Amino acid sequence: MSDINVTPFVDVMLVLLIIFMVTAPMMTHGVKVETPQTTHQKMDVHEKALVISIDASRRVFINQYQLNASEVRQKLPMILDVKQTGEVYLKADKSLPYGLVMDVMAQIRDAGIEKIGMVTEPVPISREGGI
Repeated sequence: MSDINVTPFVDVMLVLLIIFMVTAPMMTHGVKVETPQTTHQKMDVHEKALVISIDASRRVFINQYQLNASEVRQKLPMILDVKQTGEVYLKADKSLPYGLVMDVMAQIRDAGIEKIGMVTEPVPISREGGI
């Protein structure tokens, strides 16, 4: 009999597939931002969406790349094709002043992005029916 037995190979591949399926969700990293809480329904965000984050120490990140707040207008068109990108998501820490967040939003619009989604956390609803 000259056939190769592939059963052990298939077994190993299935075990590796299960391991990667379990560990893949744990490998997502992001910028730690404490977003404000609201009572709206949770919105589905595409996992490949561009997220611009502003943390409590006023550092601005485009996905994982840090830049100065004044550089968003110049660097954003270099990072993505603004004509094909319909929207970006802005995730700002709740302790930041309103003016700083609005300044970053204005720079995003000046870079050519028309739709900006604001990322918030839903308020946990207690069992008694109140908030």
